[in-house]
Amino acid sequence: EIKDLRYTIEEDSEVEILTFDNSLEGKKAYWHTTSHIMAQAVKRLFPNVKFAIGPAIENGFYYDFDVEKPFTDEDKARIEEEMKKIIKEDVKIEKFSLPKKEALELMKDQPYKQELIEELPEGEEISFYKQGDFTDLCAGPHLMSTGKVKAVKLLSTSGAYWRGNENNKMLQRIYGVCFRKEEDLNEYLHELEERKARDHRKIGKELNIFMAHDLVGKGMPLWLPNGSIVRKELENYIYHKENRLGYHHVY
Repeated sequence: EIKDLRYTIEEDSEVEILTFDNSLEGKKAYWHTTSHIMAQAVKRLFPNVKFAIGPAIENGFYYDFDVEKPFTDEDKARIEEEMKKIIKEDVKIEKFSLPKKEALELMKDQPYKQELIEELPEGEEISFYKQGDFTDLCAGPHLMSTGKVKAVKLLSTSGAYWRGNENNKMLQRIYGVCFRKEEDLNEYLHELEERKARDHRKIGKELNIFMAHDLVGKGMPLWLPNGSIVRKELENYIYHKENRLGYHHVY
């Protein structure tokens, strides 16, 4: 079981301390905490926001928001600055639980949270995490205070349907990442730029390898002369390599 440091151990147990450096679970607790910091910053800047979900993912975190209009690059910069203020404030993060009726009342102005609470079975623990003026429905785990987060960067924004269903409302998603050291963040951002420079969609266009057309569909590339040469050379290489290894093609 993954628990945060608030958990009281009341029986003999095997305990392993998970940190940012020694496990993905440790990183995710760090990133999940930062998603709440982002949500708190958004609430300060956009008081009428409705909150959806904000999980940690494999390389960072995101949070989905219901706001009046899409976030701009300027909004993203303002949110990031507000996050840094919240981190500097070192706000204590507290966990508490409520029965279902009281949980619904607490989230009466948050329809997405109410929907999630309604789906929980009766008698199940409904936990919340509170940091200053922000409280979120959440199972955790989280760090003990916002000041534990160090280097943070918001990466991008996009539209996202609530629960991934195109029949639901389109929300605004913000992706971000954070690290314990500024140099680690800078190294990661440099790596992202390197990936963009080597993206096959970028290189394919620049080298006239393939093109896409709406009539055919963007998932089906149309080979240009340069691309046909590359493809043929790869086919020849594979054919000769398999023959050397004793593979035989039967048609």
